Amino acid sequence: MTDLERFSFNQITANSATLRECAEACTRHGVRWIAPWRHRLEEAGLSESSRILRDCGLSVSSLCRGGFFPAATHAERQQRIDDNRRAIDEAADLQARCLVLVCGPAPGRDIDGARAMVADGIAAIMDHAQQNGVRLGIEPLHPMFAADRSVIVTLAEALDLARRFNPEQVGVVVDAFHVWWDPQLYPGIQRAVGYIAGFHVSDWSSPLPGVFTGRSMMGAGVIELRRMRNAIDQAGYRGAIEVEIMNETLWSRPVDAIFEQAIESYLACL
Repeated sequence: MTDLERFSFNQITANSATLRECAEACTRHGVRWIAPWRHRLEEAGLSESSRILRDCGLSVSSLCRGGFFPAATHAERQQRIDDNRRAIDEAADLQARCLVLVCGPAPGRDIDGARAMVADGIAAIMDHAQQNGVRLGIEPLHPMFAADRSVIVTLAEALDLARRFNPEQVGVVVDAFHVWWDPQLYPGIQRAVGYIAGFHVSDWSSPLPGVFTGRSMMGAGVIELRRMRNAIDQAGYRGAIEVEIMNETLWSRPVDAIFEQAIESYLACL
């Protein structure tokens, strides 16, 4: 557990850097996995992004993000389904191991209705994902994001949703920052055998430096990261482990300094 074979650098960890800068830093630091974000692909163009990653010899652990299915009108919901189909096309072009789904908030106060829209939205894109060989990864978010980012807030809820589909097509993404607090986390991981599509790591320091930008480097907070990694391994997941940290102080540093700290913390904590 002391090498970088499974280490993946999620691009938002160096949010001020371009895709090329992140990819070239991966090469310098011996990292073979990367997880780009769609807005960065748009900046460079999909073809150029694919070429950059290919030239750097990188594999794509995930593409972030699809989802955000709930909307107030049928037309808006259809627009979001269409955007998810585009995200699937992008993930297929990059040969990403999964497309991360951040499922979206309720457009009003009907949270149960919004959860139904999430299920319907995933079902609507399933055929397109299957045709393109893209696995979908439902990522439950911490409940503090329920109002603006996702009505799917526990691993159990995400897993119940994923289990409506073939596990080769739909799985769950376990993000330590979002699920560490859950008293049913470890039974949930045991139940998720065959469904884990990704594992993201960071830490939860107290007080949080922010909400969206509240993540800390591994080892700086309260999360039992090694215990969680061991449970994930025991559940049969052998894929990449993404370091995904949204933190404004971290973002202000040079990209190589971010990589050095991320690698050191990863090796120490995982």
